[in-house]
Amino acid sequence: MTEPIRIDVWSDIACPWCYIGKRNLETGIAQVAEDGDAPEVQVVFHSYELSPDTPEDFDGGEVQYLTAHRGVSEEQAQQMLDRVGAMAADAGLEYRFDILRHTNTLKAHELLHFAREQGRQGDVAERLMAAYFTEGRHLGRIEELATLAGEAGLDPTAAAEALRSGRFAPAVAADKAQAVAYGITAVPFFVIDEKYGVAGAQPADGFAQILRRVRDERSDEVVAPA
Repeated sequence: MTEPIRIDVWSDIACPWCYIGKRNLETGIAQVAEDGDAPEVQVVFHSYELSPDTPEDFDGGEVQYLTAHRGVSEEQAQQMLDRVGAMAADAGLEYRFDILRHTNTLKAHELLHFAREQGRQGDVAERLMAAYFTEGRHLGRIEELATLAGEAGLDPTAAAEALRSGRFAPAVAADKAQAVAYGITAVPFFVIDEKYGVAGAQPADGFAQILRRVRDERSDEVVAPA
């Protein structure tokens, strides 16, 4: 197998299911790697803004956000957070909704495109999600995003310049347009090897199964007679 298996992921760093899906995907990839003939996998993150109208400084916590934007009671909102928190724990993540800073994620998406240009998108995606869901960092502010970029191995000054210029905003818009073309209405959404669409934070075993199928299909193509 010469070409890596490409996995395109539409997600939002403020989506709790997206971080769970990311971690389950990584676990699934690791499971396939244990087979001994593991294919190379390339993961590319694409932008999807769940709440593009959210202000940079949202007044309230996650419960207040859910009650205002989802039309649920505070009790229902807390139940939703408890459920996703338990799912995160199963994936090895510890969500801190009590300190989470809800914010607009446009600049975070721009940073992910900058990171892709620099060959560090995976590192930055992990750093942003961890900062948002487990550390209570404010990901709506350019200065904070630049600091996180530096922590992930990028030049923070260059990152800040890229965000202030807005030069990656068209790339974010293009990702969103592609999501519409694919009919994506919720994230995370995974497109594996440009043929399999997977919606939601699937279990690690599910990702491993699809990757093995793609690997076997490619192997069959190689040995098939001309």
